[in-house]
Amino acid sequence: MSWNFSLILFVALLVTGLVWLVDRLFLRQKRASTDKRPWWVEYGASFFPVILFVFVLRSFIVEPFRIPSGSMLPTLQSGDLILVNKFTYGIRLPILNDKLIPVGEPARGDVMVFRYPVDPKVDYIKRVIGLPGDEVAYIDKRVYLNGKEVPIQRDGDFFEPDRLVYTAQFIESLGEVDNKILVDMRTRQELRPFWRFPYRDNCTYRADGIVCTVPEGEYFMMGDNRDNSLDSRFWGFVPESHIVGKAFFIWMNFSEPGRIGRFH
Repeated sequence: MSWNFSLILFVALLVTGLVWLVDRLFLRQKRASTDKRPWWVEYGASFFPVILFVFVLRSFIVEPFRIPSGSMLPTLQSGDLILVNKFTYGIRLPILNDKLIPVGEPARGDVMVFRYPVDPKVDYIKRVIGLPGDEVAYIDKRVYLNGKEVPIQRDGDFFEPDRLVYTAQFIESLGEVDNKILVDMRTRQELRPFWRFPYRDNCTYRADGIVCTVPEGEYFMMGDNRDNSLDSRFWGFVPESHIVGKAFFIWMNFSEPGRIGRFH
């Protein structure tokens, strides 16, 4: 859980930073030049710059993230280790996640990491489908934005390693982004909310799908593996305050090293 690790890292930074500061201001002056530093000062002062570097890097520049499931197939698969750009959508205050410096806003088609609205301690990753003010419809397994159908083109079949099945693959043109998606054309998907999410009245659930108007400051997210993704169709919108960053790079996959560098 990223939020818990961030808090632990912050506490470690405060403790080691305090040890380093006390040593520089008080203890160093009282020690003879031949005396060794106490072990707790040695370790605290030594680890402080390392923890500071990791904290700044992870809070403001990039953060690693592990793909836990196949909900983003074929773009990302379970086991991919990716990097998340922390400043694309603005510089945020660590732990609290309040935006300090506006830099940019999410765009349709971005692959975004965010805190799961149902349980904010958990990080999720999905694709941005709807922006604030958009009307998003998912009807008969097709996406409509503001009344217009999002173009898709058949692109063969994809073998899902987790489910051991072949699923129809399409290229979806979402804004300025062309991305691959999986749609199971053999089954019917029943869409139902599993909790009373904020702005629930902005969505209408129908026998053939769902229609939602995205509130201001919120985003509608979906996985690329459309029939095997728990996303905004089931639990609602993602508040701007829950954004972690934009995913952009696969830096490791231990079971399939050839995937390194494929994602952007």
